[in-house]
Amino acid sequence: MFVGLDLHKNYIQAAVVDDNGKLLKEKRIPNGDREILSFFEDEMLRDGSDIVMESSSTWYHVYDLLSRAQGNHIILSNPIKTKAIASARVKTDRLDARVLANLLRGGYIPECYIPSREVLGLREMVRYRASLVRARTRIKNKVHSILLMNGVEVEHGPFTKEFIEELRKLND
Repeated sequence: MFVGLDLHKNYIQAAVVDDNGKLLKEKRIPNGDREILSFFEDEMLRDGSDIVMESSSTWYHVYDLLSRAQGNHIILSNPIKTKAIASARVKTDRLDARVLANLLRGGYIPECYIPSREVLGLREMVRYRASLVRARTRIKNKVHSILLMNGVEVEHGPFTKEFIEELRKLND
């Protein structure tokens, strides 16, 4: 079986095709763990399937959930390179899921690299740290602009202990 999953924030559109491309099942699944797993507990999908989903903001959770089941071969499709979907004249979720399943069946899915859980966790920490550094920089720049707008000059280097002490004195 070949399963195409068109992922969205609140739901997944799934299409299942056989080796000949015949549509066996399609369903709109709410994005809950129980609902997703119950779809894949169907008899035709129990023995393991080839599953394809486009890389999007919701793929992490669905991939993690489905990769726990034994026998599933999951492929993450590169949406930029999957031009059959992007350039289609008629674009619906049902059609996208079917096209993904059929591209998988034909071996035409451009795959994305899926790192290990450990690497995914490390990447997430690096992204979070980078966002904190950007936020800190924004706040420091805002402090500098407020000081400039009010004509306040601080003699010490920016955000040293002395600089912060001088700022505290301004508040008194």
